[in-house]
Parts: sequence; structure tokens; C-alpha cells
Amino acid sequence: MKRLTPLQATLLGGAIGGLGDILFAIGMAIARGDTATHLLQLVASGALGRAAFDGGMGTALLGLALHFGLSLGWAALFVLAARTVPALLRRSLLSAIGFGVLVLLAMRLLVLPLSAFPFPSGIRPSWPLFLDLLSHVLLFALPIVLAARRMHTAARG
Repeated sequence: MKRLTPLQATLLGGAIGGLGDILFAIGMAIARGDTATHLLQLVASGALGRAAFDGGMGTALLGLALHFGLSLGWAALFVLAARTVPALLRRSLLSAIGFGVLVLLAMRLLVLPLSAFPFPSGIRPSWPLFLDLLSHVLLFALPIVLAARRMHTAARG
């Protein structure tokens, strides 16, 4: 397996993690009777506030772009941390658990409250929160951790 550069690890991990996370969120939205478009507009509401829901497919696409921008930003942060503290790559699942929890808490307690997101955010124990946590760990953080790990793993023949 080929060793990845930090940029490749960021792009690969961020893209796969972002895809897993958004597909999970869309699935959860559909399961509760919502639409993918509305879910993506909800993401865009972090930048546009309630106006995001009046923008149709345009604001849904903006929401998708913002989601992947954040995913790549989080991936870059982990790749930088892993280059500084390589011990983060020794136990991938433990690192993914820690990173997934960190991302979930930062998004709910810092990013959303400081954005134009028009709904209350925070942490209230619930079944959806537990599923969101599992998603952040397994679908979002783990691909990023595994991509970062490939920066330090030599090719094996």
C-alpha cells in the first residue's frame, strides 16, 4: 500500500469521512420524514440563518459544499496533530473515538452556537445523539484516522 502525503491524507480522509457523515445524516432525515434537500439547507443555515430554507437547491448545494469544507478542515487538523504526535496513529479506533467525540462536542457547543444556525444546539442525552456520536466516530473520524495512518505506513511488498 502506498504511503500518502499529508495533503493526500487530508483530502482522502476528509472526503470519505464527509461522505459517510452526510449520507448518515441524510438517511436519518429521511427516516424521520424529512428530505435530503432540507437537511442540506439546514447545514447552509449555519451561514445564512433561516434564509437558507428559501433558497431551494442552490442553498442545498451550498450546504453540501460547507459540509465538505468543514470535513476537510477537521481532517487537516487531525493530520497536523498526527504529524506532531505520531502516537495518535498507534491505536486507530481509540484515536477515532477521541477525535469523533471532540468533533461532535466542538460542532454542537462551539460552531453551531457561534453560527447563524437558527435552532438550539447542545448536548442532551438521547437516542439520536448516541447515533450521531457513533456516526462521528465510525463514519467520520475513523476514515480520517486511517488516512492519516497511511502517511506513516511504509509500502509492504
